[in-house]
Amino acid sequence: MTILTVAQATVRFLEAQYTERDGVERPFFAGCWGIFGHGNVAGVGQALLERELSDDPSHLRFFHGRNEQAMVHAAVAYARQRDRLVAMAVTASVGPGATNMLTGAALATINRLPVLLLPGDTFATRVASPVLQELENTQQGDISVNDAFRPVSAYFDRVNRPEQLASALLHATRILTDPAETGAVTLALPQDVQAESYDFPDELFAKRVWHVARPVPEPSALDRAVAAIRSARKPLVVAGGGVTYSQANDALRTFVEATGIPVGESQAGKGALPYDHPLSVGAIGATGTTAANALAAEADVVIGIGTRYSDFTTASRTVFENPDVRFVNLNVSAFDTHKHSATGLVADAREGLTALTAALDGWTADAAHGERATALAAEWDQIVQRAYDGEGAPAVAEGLAIQSQVIGAVNELSDPRDVVLCAAGSMPGDLHKLWRTRDRKGYHVEYGFSCMGYEIAGGLGVKMAALDQAHDGDDADRDVFVMVGDGSYLMMNTELVTAVAEGVKVIVVLVQNHGYASIGALSQSLGSQRFGTAYRYRAADGRLDGAKLPVDLAANAASLGADVLAVHGIDEFRAAVLTAKASTRTTVIHVETDPLVPAPDSPAWWDVPVSEVSVLESTQQARAVYDDHKTRQRPYLTPAPDQTASTVKTATPEELS
Repeated sequence: MTILTVAQATVRFLEAQYTERDGVERPFFAGCWGIFGHGNVAGVGQALLERELSDDPSHLRFFHGRNEQAMVHAAVAYARQRDRLVAMAVTASVGPGATNMLTGAALATINRLPVLLLPGDTFATRVASPVLQELENTQQGDISVNDAFRPVSAYFDRVNRPEQLASALLHATRILTDPAETGAVTLALPQDVQAESYDFPDELFAKRVWHVARPVPEPSALDRAVAAIRSARKPLVVAGGGVTYSQANDALRTFVEATGIPVGESQAGKGALPYDHPLSVGAIGATGTTAANALAAEADVVIGIGTRYSDFTTASRTVFENPDVRFVNLNVSAFDTHKHSATGLVADAREGLTALTAALDGWTADAAHGERATALAAEWDQIVQRAYDGEGAPAVAEGLAIQSQVIGAVNELSDPRDVVLCAAGSMPGDLHKLWRTRDRKGYHVEYGFSCMGYEIAGGLGVKMAALDQAHDGDDADRDVFVMVGDGSYLMMNTELVTAVAEGVKVIVVLVQNHGYASIGALSQSLGSQRFGTAYRYRAADGRLDGAKLPVDLAANAASLGADVLAVHGIDEFRAAVLTAKASTRTTVIHVETDPLVPAPDSPAWWDVPVSEVSVLESTQQARAVYDDHKTRQRPYLTPAPDQTASTVKTATPEELS
């Protein structure tokens, strides 16, 4: 038995947790982010200090963030880069420190990425209530602001007694290491309980290895999936994030080369195949390529692998137009296998693909189908190159760059193993369509929550993961290119300071277009005339459509300690990318672009309702377009009549008896 405070015991426990997959063990918790206040400074803060000052080299590393939400983003990005096999903890004080983490918690759970949140809480004893920042609820005496974490956490617990700690920590780690259940796990720690001592059993701090399973397909489910695929004339794979998290990229390549089935990619699944693979048709859905969406429109069997089918992936359920389309879903989460009334295959993506490849031995899709996919992809790649070169773009004022040129320059000048990262605005959609992914970990766009402000913090987390992997001999170091617009930059730029303090280099491409380019374009398409989407002075008539604001974001970045390269035009930008690559310091490249020049697109749709009645002609016209698209939207609620007929046998009365 060992006498420790609850906070000290928590830190010791985290240090002793490991994950194992495919015979490789690694510490599960790579560190703890923190900002200290009265809710955690004398508890978790004291415990982390005590471990840092110890002689034990395995002590939990501490990272000092500048914004609680940003700390969660950095931790989540780190876990994604490590394929969810390594995670981080984040601690914050009671009150606003805790609630600042709510957005990060929602992002983690929606994207199914592990992060352990340790917010401080009010006194369990209530001896000093109401304490500073305590929420007093007249109907519930046991509630605090931390209860807001319940709906956005994969697991929530409040440790009101030291005796509860062991079960809370064990259950929390089980959830975090489960590929099907993972997300944000919140353990609320009352500030008095954090500092309370208890005689903990030594086995709580012994090394514990969490084996990350690779579930194999159930035989009869595999038979049904194989039968459905064999019946296909124009099959299509939709690769999601599960392909990368399960490190199934090689298995996917083997599967498609054996069967001749082309592959479209969701945002999380981009990079499942290299962009130039003959059967890779790129992004699918609302931000998809003409190649992927043309094949999706004709597909009679869609094989979803590790995807949750967001509305962007399905173009709000309009991209799969074949009236007889059927779905086969391979996913570690049973919840996702049932979507679109699919034939479900609950399994690890790598194991499931391996089993499908073996079971489909000798069967291939029609050669003409694969040849058409290759031809369509080549046509789209020519469109991409013209966008990179700025060919055919409308005249741009004052020699400004256009966004597709900026993307092209970064893609062409970065190394194949470098990472591009983004989260919100017009850039994610353009990257999804235009980025030529060459490495399975080279594309990192957070699009489950599409959270403005994720970018710089996320880039810091990815770079820290890359450095740790290079140090462990698992991976070579990578440059991380953070693509961020002025709107997202203004939302959260604080972790530039952290990157400078830690000596962690990221390259931030700061695109200045004086407002929200993405929502501006969406607003215009929906008849709302870009209202409230530009950064402007208030004009004499009371509207915010005056002159541009004299905001100097380059100077702001420099004031935070980063090196800044303020450039004009695409030629200066290209030179700046090479300078940033050669540097060892965090560098911000500030470039102004024309937000009114769009990237090439496919005709896919995204369902954003338009006002049904309006006095504005622009809104009336947009509603007519919306109503037309709605006629092509499919619910996918019922399976095709013959979906299981070839594989399901009706039992006879004798067999039932």
